[in-house]
Amino acid sequence: MSKTIQVTVWNEFRHEQKNEKVKAIYPDGMHAVIAQALREGGFEVGTATLDEPQHGLTDEVLARTDVLFWWGHLAHGEVADEVVERVYARVLAGMGLVVLHSGHFSKIFKRLMGTSCDLKWREADDRERLWVVAPGHPVAAGLGESIVLEREEMYGEHFDIPEPDELVFVSWFSGGEVFRSGASYRRGAGRIFYFRPGHETYPTYHNPEIQRVLVNAAGWAAPTPGTAPVYGNAKPVEGVQP
Repeated sequence: MSKTIQVTVWNEFRHEQKNEKVKAIYPDGMHAVIAQALREGGFEVGTATLDEPQHGLTDEVLARTDVLFWWGHLAHGEVADEVVERVYARVLAGMGLVVLHSGHFSKIFKRLMGTSCDLKWREADDRERLWVVAPGHPVAAGLGESIVLEREEMYGEHFDIPEPDELVFVSWFSGGEVFRSGASYRRGAGRIFYFRPGHETYPTYHNPEIQRVLVNAAGWAAPTPGTAPVYGNAKPVEGVQP
């Protein structure tokens, strides 16, 4: 009997408390909407937020987390370095990480990418079409050729990230820009997926197709069974010839 995948959705949870427009869209926080979509997708889901002790990401929470979702924006600098290192170590050990929207500037994503992760942006009600450029990738399962969002924040190239292991989505915006909106990576034993849509003033996480991507990403990023690597000094496994 297979184990149910355990997901933790981490959200900064600041916009929803400061901005009435955002609160009207996500009264219980973006993390609540994302978590509910994942529960409906068959996962066991918990949530954590910035202002909880240790940002809700204690050793115990991370030890039972198979996939961590990350949304942050206003307060990247408030995330404690020791928590970032804790998450980093868990990713290398096999925990999946799904980084959402403005999480591209989070400490953990920049730590894992080793680049600035900078980009162009514009909040002006742009229309976005996310093209599926890797239709065989598990994160794109059940989707058509593209997803259309009538209003979203624009992110534009150049996006300062390493070359993805596989690029799943490329966005086009009504202002003419394009953007690598769905990028997959492996770091150590962990799988990482960056997914661009999700600006706080738009109801993007209520969109069923976006929710389908989140569910697919959780399944793809989850650890897969396998032999754990062994490091350090090793004795010969075959007889040594004289």
